[in-house]
Amino acid sequence: MKTINEQGPLLSERFEVAFNQVHDALRDIVQINDDRFIVLLKTGAKRYQIIETFKKDLEQYAKLRNAIVHEKMEIGYYIAEPNAKVVHHIEQIANIFSRPKYALSIASKKVVFFDYRDRILKVTAAIKKHGLSKFPVYKNNRCAGLLTAGSVVKWMAANMETGVVNLTNTHVSDIMMFEKEHRIQFVSKEVNIFEVETIFEESHKSKKKLEAVVITETGKWDEKPLGIITPWDLIEIDYQLY
Repeated sequence: MKTINEQGPLLSERFEVAFNQVHDALRDIVQINDDRFIVLLKTGAKRYQIIETFKKDLEQYAKLRNAIVHEKMEIGYYIAEPNAKVVHHIEQIANIFSRPKYALSIASKKVVFFDYRDRILKVTAAIKKHGLSKFPVYKNNRCAGLLTAGSVVKWMAANMETGVVNLTNTHVSDIMMFEKEHRIQFVSKEVNIFEVETIFEESHKSKKKLEAVVITETGKWDEKPLGIITPWDLIEIDYQLY
């Protein structure tokens, strides 16, 4: 048997610490009146895709954790010892579950949006300044969809004369006639990143492409955006383990 003092932190000790971190994170995420790990895991898996992704692994790790705890002879002495790959994996899961919970924490905070009456020159200036390609558009103080750089180009191509396009008297409303319908969803600022990931996952499963999730104060379409999350932003909460 190895001791912590002789070898430094054992794999079994690291595993136990990571398992407890996962347990604490599940309590915060699932928030039910039942503290048992398996109950939290099963309930969370029904609500959130990311927990479902790791459900089978965590069920096995719960069994391993019980074996480690029950077979510990005394502080620093373990009979059961997980391998390094298992320990690394559960530490990754603990890191994922312990990340900032609110979706606003990974959203693009500087949301550039326009009104139907805005001149298109204002849009092209924003594209140049911010390097963005999608913008929420409001009509009568209510979100009417997304304006994309692609539609601006389509409009320019359709209205070009002798290689020149006059944008002076062109407004967002003119461009929106060339815009296809983009699926977007509004959520409140209280929504967590796991719920947003599930929204995109369900959209993918139903083969209905979701262009963006817009975050507002309470999730209403007539509220100004506080943040916006596109599929590209999900890279920041990449749940694939390598």
